[in-house]
Amino acid sequence: MTVVALLSVAPVIEGSMAEEVAEAVAALDDFDVSYETNPMGTVIEADDVDTLLEAVGAAHRAVDGDRVSTFLKIDDKRTVETTADRKVEAVEEHLGREAKRDR
Repeated sequence: MTVVALLSVAPVIEGSMAEEVAEAVAALDDFDVSYETNPMGTVIEADDVDTLLEAVGAAHRAVDGDRVSTFLKIDDKRTVETTADRKVEAVEEHLGREAKRDR
């Protein structure tokens, strides 16, 4: 997989957005992508940018609301095969430890 993205889709509402975010995440299941949701968004991996953008469009459309906010950051590394996990591992190698800390 060469395309890695950070996606955040949410309705602009007061209160919990969890139900609508779950709809956006579930929409990704219809596409040939890998994903992992974290507290700030969902990291998606796809073989190509077209597949990624189709999945993102479906996630955006899956959220019901008068106003929907979508943030997308794409890393389309075209000359080297990589994964989201490998990107984190590279940082941890330089850091000399896991890139995580509990207070």
